[in-house]
Order: sequence, then C-alpha cells, then structure tokens
Amino acid sequence: MTKPKIVILGAGYGGIITSKRLEKLLKDGEADITLINKHDYHYITTQLHKIGVGTAADRQFAISIPDLVDSNKTRFIKGAVSTVDIQNQLVHLDGGDTIEYDYLVTALGFEVETFGIPGIKENALAIRSFRSSKAIYHHITKQLNLYKEDQDPSRLTFVVAGGGFTGIEMLGELAEGLPNLCRQHNIPFEKVKIIAVEAAQSVIPFFPKQSIKYATETLEKFNVELMTSKKILECTPEKLLLESDLEIPARTIIWSCGVKANSIVEKFGLPLEKGKIPVDSYLRVKNITNVFSVGDCSLFMKDEKSYLPPTAQVALQQAPVCAQNIVSTLRGNELKVFEYHHKGSVASIGNFAAVGLVGRFRLSGLFGAFMKQVIEARYLFNLGGPALILKQHFRIDRDPVKITAKQ
Repeated sequence: MTKPKIVILGAGYGGIITSKRLEKLLKDGEADITLINKHDYHYITTQLHKIGVGTAADRQFAISIPDLVDSNKTRFIKGAVSTVDIQNQLVHLDGGDTIEYDYLVTALGFEVETFGIPGIKENALAIRSFRSSKAIYHHITKQLNLYKEDQDPSRLTFVVAGGGFTGIEMLGELAEGLPNLCRQHNIPFEKVKIIAVEAAQSVIPFFPKQSIKYATETLEKFNVELMTSKKILECTPEKLLLESDLEIPARTIIWSCGVKANSIVEKFGLPLEKGKIPVDSYLRVKNITNVFSVGDCSLFMKDEKSYLPPTAQVALQQAPVCAQNIVSTLRGNELKVFEYHHKGSVASIGNFAAVGLVGRFRLSGLFGAFMKQVIEARYLFNLGGPALILKQHFRIDRDPVKITAKQ
C-alpha cells in the first residue's frame, strides 16, 4: 500500500514547525513528508532589522533547513513553487519538477503591502526576508560611500515609513548601528538624520498610552525625528512626498507599513478572501478537506467580524494544530479546533530598550529588552534544543549558512 504523501510549502515559522511536529506525531512508515522552500535556510523574521543595519551576523538568525529536519522522516526540496493543481493534487516547481501530494499545507508567508502608493515598490526598501534585509544593509553602506564623493545630505537621511512594531525596531537599530557605520566611513554621525513617518497620531498606536509615551521618548532620546499624522503620497529615488506639500529629501526609504499574503497563492485556484486563503476551525481550506493553510497566507476568522493578524505568534500556534489534524485525518480520529491565545508582544528599540505588553503587564526598558531575547531564545530552543541556541550564537559548526543579497 502506498504511503500518504504530505507536502508542506514554505519553511517559515508555520511550515518548519508543522514539519517538525509531524515528525514527532507520525509513526515510522505511516506517511511521507516533503518540505519545499525557496532557500535552504530558515530565518528568524523578528530579527531582520538587525541584519538590515549590520548589527548582527547572518549566522545568528539563519538556520540550515537540513540541520532542522530529520532526513529519515522529511525530504527537503530547495525550490520555488510556480503553481498548484488542486484537482490532480500536484505541486509544480520552477524548473519543471512536479510533486504529488495527498495532503497539502500552504505556509508561504507574506509579501509587502504597498497600498498602491506610487513609487513604493520601485524605490523603497522592505524588511521582508533575509535577502531584502541584506539589500538594506548594502544600500546603506553604498549611500555612505557616495556621500563622501558628493556630500549630498539626502544620502545621510534615513526614513522609516511606518511606526508599528517593525518600524520602531528598525528605528532603534538604525540609531544604535549607524554611529558605528559612520565611524567606519569617517563620516560625522551628527550629520545623519533618522526620521519616522507614521499616518496615525503616534507610533505603535495600538498600544496603551504609557507604552506609546515610553516608545516616543526613547526614540526621541536617540534623536529620531517623529513625523506622525502624515500620509505618504509618493516615493521617488531622491525623496518621499507627504500630504500638505511636505517633502523629505532622502535616498533611503525603509518601508514597514504592512504586509499581505504571498501573491503566489492567487495561482493555486483556491478560494481567496482579502488575498488570503480562508480556513475553517481545523485550519483546512474551506470545502477542501486535504489542503491546510497556516501563517500569513491563511485567513482565520477569530469572530464574525475580525480575523487573526499575520504574526509569527499566530503561525507558531497554528502549526502544531495543523500537524495534529493531518495525522488525525490519516487515522480517522476527531480533529482539534484551533483556538488562538495571545501571549503578548515585545518590540525592541535597540539593544537595551524595548516596549511590550504581556496580558495586563506593560514591559519597557532593559527588562523589556531582556524579555525580547528570552522569547527569541525560547523559539530556538523549541526548534532545536540547547544545541541550536549554542550553535547559532557561538557557531560551533564548521559550515555556517552563507547568505547574500543576491540569493
């Protein structure tokens, strides 16, 4: 009898945890697991701002996928998905390869949402992947080098568009990392401008007033100029245009104003809502019992009017339930209803400050920064135990992952 084939598309938070949980739940020979990902590394999305400014080494937040999965239980394929044939249960990869499946998990993550603003896609830099974050770093160093040639002040103006979690983390990292980069290029840091542009009345507007106040004061101590209640109209290679005829001459615009589901899912022939794949309470695609979806590309309604946000925390909670329900389907057992429990959020503002909310408790300052590190370490521990933490932070292996902006 042919073993059922389980295929997982994407090795982000949702995909990698689904595969590892399946390895634990399935008996030997019960099913074949195939994990497909564009790159051969899994990266820590919540730390990409550090890569963008060069304040952390690639190896700290990039993990070789073959090192994470059990090769005796999971087959890893490095490849990009071109489309999925739902009717014939086939996954087509760029290059022509075809993979059969009996059960499919789509965990293909997100891409940047530009909201149709002219020039954002072409001229702004996005924090969306290791590749894009490396591109930010190379762009920054290029601007510093060019400044020494033409003394154009716009090359030393760094704008972060969006004052949510990703935005304030990037601002904090720029404030702490740029002084060192300026020293390396013999440029006085006093000439640098770091600007935050936010359409809402404050940064992290979804947080309590005390947290907003702390984040605002911390960024201002870093000499970050906060331009709130400002709508972006257009982005060119030389400047950012705002409403009320405001212009910011800048060669570096970092976009952190929102994400949407990976547009590749539009080619799968699946029902879509808001550009995402709607799933039922068991994380199955609606009306398709053998296709599941988790993470940023899925749409899970938490009540009749609202849906879960595209966050790592959501994906990390969905993945184990997805794996369990696939195994339960195989065995004819009752499926588990997915229930999301928000455990809080913490955003770093540089290395020694953070702002967060865990339940009713507000976190800030050095303790908040410590808790941010605890959260990241806990994920690595769950992914690969103490050995992985040591490996990523002290690099005890001899074959580190190598990533460039061209990958």
